[in-house]
Amino acid sequence: MKSLLTTLSVLLLCSVSFATLAEETTTEKLEAKTNDAKRAAQTKVNRAKEATCTDGTMKCLGEKIKDRTVEAYDATKDKAVELKNKAD
Repeated sequence: MKSLLTTLSVLLLCSVSFATLAEETTTEKLEAKTNDAKRAAQTKVNRAKEATCTDGTMKCLGEKIKDRTVEAYDATKDKAVELKNKAD
C-alpha cells in the first residue's frame, strides 16, 4: 500500500511538472513567425531609409537611433509575449 501511494505521488508530481512546460499552440507559433517577419521587413525598410538619408548627419543619426530604439522595443515586446505563451 505504501509503495502504491509513493508511485501515485511520483506520477502526480511528474504530471504537474509537465503541465508547467506547456507547448505553444499552432496559433501562437504562427503569430510568433508573423511578428518575426514584420520586424524583419520593418528593419529592411529602416535600413533603406537610413541609407538614402540626405538631411544632414545629425538628423540622420537621430532617425537611426529612433529606428533602432523602436526595433528593440518591438523585439522585446514580441519575445515577452512568446515567453508568456510558452509558460501558459
